[in-house]
Amino acid sequence: MRRTCRTMLACLLGLVSLACAGNEPLTAPDTGAVAVDSSAAFALERRVTGFYLRLAERRFNSLETYRDFITRSHFRTPELFLDYYADLAESFGAAHFEQDRPDRVAIEEFLFEDALTARVQVRFRGLDSRPLRPGYVDLVRVDRWEWADGTWWIRPGRVSDEATATPVR
Repeated sequence: MRRTCRTMLACLLGLVSLACAGNEPLTAPDTGAVAVDSSAAFALERRVTGFYLRLAERRFNSLETYRDFITRSHFRTPELFLDYYADLAESFGAAHFEQDRPDRVAIEEFLFEDALTARVQVRFRGLDSRPLRPGYVDLVRVDRWEWADGTWWIRPGRVSDEATATPVR
């Protein structure tokens, strides 16, 4: 019961912060509400939190991050990891993250498309690498997670064009 209350409070705070940040929430599937088993939802929360928090304070143009076996363990195949890693590293460069490193990572929203697929909106924040531009840049992206073989796996590929990078002063 206590964990349920904390989770509900965290979700509520996440929605409030998302509304205050001015980002549009993820749009629900056309089919309407999706019923999801609570154990699957909590398993997704644990897996997603572990994955994204591991990405904070890590340089994405380093061999250490590339070889990290814990990060790789969130992908079903090495090829899927390579696709995701390359896309994320390119996004950090295009968003002008200093040293391709996010300082903070915040999971903003979960949206279940069906009982076996969820979209996760995540915000990466890091120092702006451009000269004479003090402050931070944000990168907001939506990743797809799929349930298979009793585990949630991240599935690289474009979920939508919802990924945006913005300077923050």
